[in-house]
Amino acid sequence: MRIRHLSLTNFRNYARLEVDLPEGPLVLVGANAQGKTSFLEAIYYLATSRSPYTATDRQLINWLADEDVLPFARLVTEVASAAGKLTRIEITLMKEQNADGERLRKVISVDGLERRAMDLLGRVNVVLFMPQDMTLIEGPPAERRRYLNVTLCQTDPAYCRALSEYEKIISQRNALLKRVKDGYERAEELDYWDELAAEKGAVLLAGRQRLLREMEALAQRTHRELTGDTEHLSLRYLPSFAPTANGDGQLSFEAAGLDLHRQLAPDEIAPQFSDTLRASRRQEIERGVTLCGPHRDELRLDINGRDVGYYGSRGQARTAVMALKLAELAWMRGVVGEWPVLLLDEVVAELDAQRRAYLLAHVAEANQAVLATTESGLFTDEFLARATLWRVAAGQIMTAGA
Repeated sequence: MRIRHLSLTNFRNYARLEVDLPEGPLVLVGANAQGKTSFLEAIYYLATSRSPYTATDRQLINWLADEDVLPFARLVTEVASAAGKLTRIEITLMKEQNADGERLRKVISVDGLERRAMDLLGRVNVVLFMPQDMTLIEGPPAERRRYLNVTLCQTDPAYCRALSEYEKIISQRNALLKRVKDGYERAEELDYWDELAAEKGAVLLAGRQRLLREMEALAQRTHRELTGDTEHLSLRYLPSFAPTANGDGQLSFEAAGLDLHRQLAPDEIAPQFSDTLRASRRQEIERGVTLCGPHRDELRLDINGRDVGYYGSRGQARTAVMALKLAELAWMRGVVGEWPVLLLDEVVAELDAQRRAYLLAHVAEANQAVLATTESGLFTDEFLARATLWRVAAGQIMTAGA
């Protein structure tokens, strides 16, 4: 899988860009705030319809475009699969005025037909490495849940549909909990939403368990190689619906009486989830919010049985994240059947020589990798000999043939 062509109009600091991308490693070199990260962001956005750097799409439109009558940004790409199939993806963002003021309209099309954002996922698979990945260790649980959701939604349409439906169910259930608390509805009205939440939530729990079980083995192998087999990495998935807690106060599949040593089916998980919702109903009514479910689950990374986020050094945390991301790359390749597009944003500068060499060896194996850096000297001559080097300045790209 690779990006063959990329077209950007009024996206970030690119007023206009038309470029064909080469196979193999592509290194973007330039000073900060010139457009390297925006180039990677555009590819990620075309794959997922979301930016990894901002929570609002409004920021993606070039500020100079605000002077136009209809401010807009357009991203277009042509993606070729390993089998040679071409797919054209286009996303247009438009600022429109209505009676309520300004609103942003997003239009997604695949091969000329308008599609939902959900239908876009999986058309092109990407794995993104960036310095902010340290939030997988140091950040809040929401960051780790987002990581699991983005990874699974690129490869599992059923998971993505269940996630979309579950989020709507929880929103409706929370609204009902508040109405029950205020005396406008009966508590029995929650039964319907409990069953829906358990049904869709079980799909999410099973999907996350499968992902982490499969990725753990891949991450452990990489971690052993990086640490000289002196440390053991493990991934702990902690569902919030478990009725009891283990020794450190965290919840776990084992605490819920679920056998983590085999893959659980949604219909095995749903009854326990449903029972927990009923058992916690009084407390949830008092607080007016759903207290258990995949929207409150947690993922932790351990080294030698100790939580890296609490007890690990900065170096250990960085190594664990690198092992996890390389496991994601290998896992996605195995599931999809071909290499995803690999994006690396200023990651090489964050690594020591040993980890840098290890990472670049894996990058060189991918069909297509795009790396952003302020300094090409960080790369070995051997790597640069196989790579294409483009220079980026003020939203302009200077290719080797220009």
